[in-house]
Amino acid sequence: MSTNTKHTLEPNKWVQLYSDYLFNYTITRVSGSEIAKDLVQETFFSGLKSMKNFKGLASERTWLVSILKRKIIDHYRKINSKKGKAEVRMNFYKDGENEGEWIEERAPNTWAEDTDKGVENEELKAALEYCIDKLPEKYGMVFNMKTIQGFETEEICKELDITSSNLWVIIHRARTQLRRCMEDNWFNN
Repeated sequence: MSTNTKHTLEPNKWVQLYSDYLFNYTITRVSGSEIAKDLVQETFFSGLKSMKNFKGLASERTWLVSILKRKIIDHYRKINSKKGKAEVRMNFYKDGENEGEWIEERAPNTWAEDTDKGVENEELKAALEYCIDKLPEKYGMVFNMKTIQGFETEEICKELDITSSNLWVIIHRARTQLRRCMEDNWFNN
């Protein structure tokens, strides 16, 4: 295949050609097959809505996977937001007459919960965010895409126009700088 090949979209074949692949991709990244099915369905819907933005530079499947990745990230952002937490249900009792679910935000705390740990986790998070912000822009971008957002190496390299060996050098340097920063701002305080 030459690099000048323009790919086209055939949405009437998406379910037949890509639903299994997208579902398997999603199920390893979220908890539950219903959530995975919903995210794949949302991906197809978003693909239909944004067909005019498809430039044909990537294959149809690659384009759909990139939409799906954003849907997965949005799913986790929603869960981690205050509004999203109110919608997340969790099992409290597993059997017996008290079996049921609680809205996570209203579930009782465990008896052994240590309130100092919550404060400590917030301080750790703040220190980590501070250290990531202190990284050179490219280091921070690569570190976030690879480590936090979970993008594939090939995707990052293509997006940022760098080689895979360059990516791993950047990741190594970013981690080294993060370690030093965390030692100065968290562990030694």
